[in-house]
Amino acid sequence: MRKAVCAVLFLVFCPFLVAQKPLTNDSIVKMVKAGLSDDVIVTTINASPGAYDTTPDGLIALKQAGVSDKVIAAIVARSPASAPGSAAPSAPDTSAPAAPLPPGPLPPGIDNIGVYYKDASGNWQPLPSEVVIFESGGVVKHVASAGLVKEDLNGLVGGMRSRLVVGTPVTFLLHVPQGRTANDYELVRLHVVGNNRQFQSVAGGLNQASGSLRDEIDFTATEIGANAWQVVLNNGLGDGEFGFLEPQDASTPKTPASSGRIFTFAIVN
Repeated sequence: MRKAVCAVLFLVFCPFLVAQKPLTNDSIVKMVKAGLSDDVIVTTINASPGAYDTTPDGLIALKQAGVSDKVIAAIVARSPASAPGSAAPSAPDTSAPAAPLPPGPLPPGIDNIGVYYKDASGNWQPLPSEVVIFESGGVVKHVASAGLVKEDLNGLVGGMRSRLVVGTPVTFLLHVPQGRTANDYELVRLHVVGNNRQFQSVAGGLNQASGSLRDEIDFTATEIGANAWQVVLNNGLGDGEFGFLEPQDASTPKTPASSGRIFTFAIVN
């Protein structure tokens, strides 16, 4: 009779005794090995806080320890939604478009406005800048303007060679003034003529129709920081002299006898 009373008292007060601390997978295994029935264990689970491992590995370990499916189901039902492995991924909020990420900081070594290249050590080095003089190059037929004739300009850079020689692929970084983008710059091929280098451009700047931009080279730029754009040139250009032509101010467009700045380099593979 005394044993029966003790058993009843145990069943009555077991939830309160266990509730003093959260139940775990080990707690459940101990109750199973102690011979408690599934109903008693489920009642204890429902009446007590728990910190269960409901990952696939955790549930398999319970099953291998002899825990019944009924008890395992009660554990899963009592596990909070944030338990490891039990929460379904929430659907992304598509009610409003995500705000664009702000540009990252400038890479080390990028200080002043200008053009830089990545050397063999992965460091950014400034490209040498040279003065370019624009001179009238006569007239050429402007294909994109229904046969109209417009003035073409020759850009002249002193000297036969750039001070910088690189191989391809080569990575450049354009650190542009506020309000400018990489699209405001021209990448041009320079031709050695006598003791100078020369290229043909168009009067008024890059935004003119492209029929007379004989030496302009298309390039793709990726914004990687505040006013910083990365350009990668592959070996399709071949060897030769090249330069990034800095944009002119709107108040001083390219005209005969005007000057500007060009960041030059030579490619030798």
